[in-house]
Amino acid sequence: MEIQNVADKAFKVYGRVHTGYALEEVFKKMQDTPLPEGEVIYVPSLQEIEALPETEVLKNKLFGGLDIQIGYCNGYNKKLNAVEYHRSSEIDIAVTDLILLVGRQQDIQDDFTYDTSLIEAFFVPAGTVTELYATTLHYAPCSSGDNGFRCVIVLPKGTNEEIELPDNAEGEMRLITARNKWLVAHKEAGIEGAFNGLTGENICL
Repeated sequence: MEIQNVADKAFKVYGRVHTGYALEEVFKKMQDTPLPEGEVIYVPSLQEIEALPETEVLKNKLFGGLDIQIGYCNGYNKKLNAVEYHRSSEIDIAVTDLILLVGRQQDIQDDFTYDTSLIEAFFVPAGTVTELYATTLHYAPCSSGDNGFRCVIVLPKGTNEEIELPDNAEGEMRLITARNKWLVAHKEAGIEGAFNGLTGENICL
């Protein structure tokens, strides 16, 4: 699979790169977060980072004053496994080099299946602040080498918290796995309770 650069014109369909942010203290705090061998962990909200002055800057400049949560996704990953989308942009701040696998929500079929051959890969250098638009399909970042990745995730407050839905959910509601989170999984990933609508290869870098 061709790996493009997040600065390339091709990425403009999926999001944009933001510059001019001083995030040294955020990066320092992230060095204390776990990097588990052979797995990926996601923490939606980390108080140690949210208490930093940088949080107010991100809240006002990137989310227009909306309440936000700042967490992280760390680990070792080479596979797509699933795609998700939100009703809002997501900000990914690469603490290490990493690779994003992304697609377009517009390419999800009427039966909520999605062909993984449409996925594109983008290399994101450490220190890059990347916005993923609400219509951009994404999931956990991938490692760009053998040392794993660390990534700060910024979203509207409450996103990815637990939610209770009726057992007879229909249509797009079948994809909801948490608050503000719609997910389509690949059957090979074995994600419990997820809608297995990814067709084609479970992409592996």
